[in-house]
Amino acid sequence: MNLVVDVIDANEKSIVNLSGEIDAYTAPQLKEALLPLVKQAGHLVEVNLEDVNYMDSTGLGVFISALKSTKENKSRMVLVNLQDKVLRLFKITGLDEVIEINSTIRGGNE
Repeated sequence: MNLVVDVIDANEKSIVNLSGEIDAYTAPQLKEALLPLVKQAGHLVEVNLEDVNYMDSTGLGVFISALKSTKENKSRMVLVNLQDKVLRLFKITGLDEVIEINSTIRGGNE
């Protein structure tokens, strides 16, 4: 499956709506869209993962890179609306402790 990345810019904030799967094939597309946004000082990047039904370690790597960039550039990234199985990946790896996640857990089929 493909990944659809839709970025909505509004002043000091960008909303990144993702749909599909984040894996080794689609992660470069996510990285290309996300990293320039978190490199803007003082910028808030809200990543909506509501329609992401699968993510592997490659996707986690993109979010780790983005997190490092937020610290270097004094920006902020928040992940929102994670489906349960995607949220579980962040919890298993402990990344939910270092990446800001505001999650209204969505069911999804497992």
